[in-house]
Amino acid sequence: MKDLNEFATLSYKGKEIQLPVITGSEGETAFDASDLRKTTGCVMLDKSLMNTAVCLSSITYVNGEKGILHYRGIPVEMLVEKCSFVEVAYLLVHGALPTKEQKSTFSHLLNVNSLMHEDMRHFFDHSPCGAHPMHILSTMINALAVFYPNVDQLSLKEDIELSTARLISVVRTMAAFAYKKSIGEPVVYPRHDLSYCANFLNMMFDSPVAPYEINDDAVRILNSLLILHADHEQNCSTTTVRTIGSAQVNLYATISAGISALSGPLHGGANQEVVAMFRHIQEIGSIEKFFNQVKDKSSATKLMGFGHRVYKTFDPRARIIKKKCHEFLDKMNIHDPLLDIAREVEEAALKDDYFIERNLYPNVDFYSGIVYRALGIPESMFTVMFALARLPGWIAHWQEMIGSKTKIVRPRQIYVGKSLKEL
Repeated sequence: MKDLNEFATLSYKGKEIQLPVITGSEGETAFDASDLRKTTGCVMLDKSLMNTAVCLSSITYVNGEKGILHYRGIPVEMLVEKCSFVEVAYLLVHGALPTKEQKSTFSHLLNVNSLMHEDMRHFFDHSPCGAHPMHILSTMINALAVFYPNVDQLSLKEDIELSTARLISVVRTMAAFAYKKSIGEPVVYPRHDLSYCANFLNMMFDSPVAPYEINDDAVRILNSLLILHADHEQNCSTTTVRTIGSAQVNLYATISAGISALSGPLHGGANQEVVAMFRHIQEIGSIEKFFNQVKDKSSATKLMGFGHRVYKTFDPRARIIKKKCHEFLDKMNIHDPLLDIAREVEEAALKDDYFIERNLYPNVDFYSGIVYRALGIPESMFTVMFALARLPGWIAHWQEMIGSKTKIVRPRQIYVGKSLKEL
């Protein structure tokens, strides 16, 4: 952060208020209104926080105009090509990529903490068969505080390190167990001889009657997907994590709250909506007819997988996933008719003035669902996969928040109800 000793002037009722100008390391400029209410008695109204920076952060940089995404200063494109998800998780949580020794130590921590407390199996056993895996996952993570000591900013550094590794590892096990529970199959325990992503795929798809064969290409593309979803600065779920954490809530409850926020269809559930859209287009048999439905203001039909609150150009993650998706399906000789529809929708939308004028470009959700389908991961697990990927980012933001001595978040409102009246 650069303090340029510059000020923006706000004029109101003949008075001038000086707001300090703050510039981030990549040139982002902000007017610091932290003392506005104290000095003027007024507050800023910014619905949905579209124009408000709620914190200073050194974790992730997003430039929506140029389509740039960096984790700790490293372009996400480089991380996808050169790193594993475990290495990126370490980068986000610790601030730098691990050395060979640090990676070995971190991987060992993940391995030895991959098992759940056996008593937690009762939660799965008593969950209704067919329960959504996302609901099970949120409940199970919250329950970790019952089985393990609470972790907050007063804990020893070693406790936080252990809880971080436990979360990243055991949530993967919980996610696979939740899926097995949802389909009524016996659970598969983690293996210490497999990598993080290979272990997850094995726990998902291995069974007593049909052993799962580890596919290196599947492991690689899953690594890529998890890396691309690992963090994205102050989105809804991350802001939830910071907000809940500011009340000094333990790490497990904080992450559970983030998962609840992610479960919403406007956040983590968007790639499911994209797949549903492809099916709808397949049923009506016409992209042109579908586009007409989207453009009809009286219709509730939306073009899913296009547009983003931040990006005004191509989402850099979408470019990567598109390329990886085509390569993986071709190599595995998988023909998915929905991929053909996706290609046609993208090509047609990028030539349509209606969508061009609205800066609607493919986002990260447009192709990710196709890849998950190719891996055999059902739609009910799409949001769970998002949560699994986003864990390191949430933990990094929680750590950064408690390290900066943030006050409890307490936004204001503008009351527009009835005026005071006597009974």
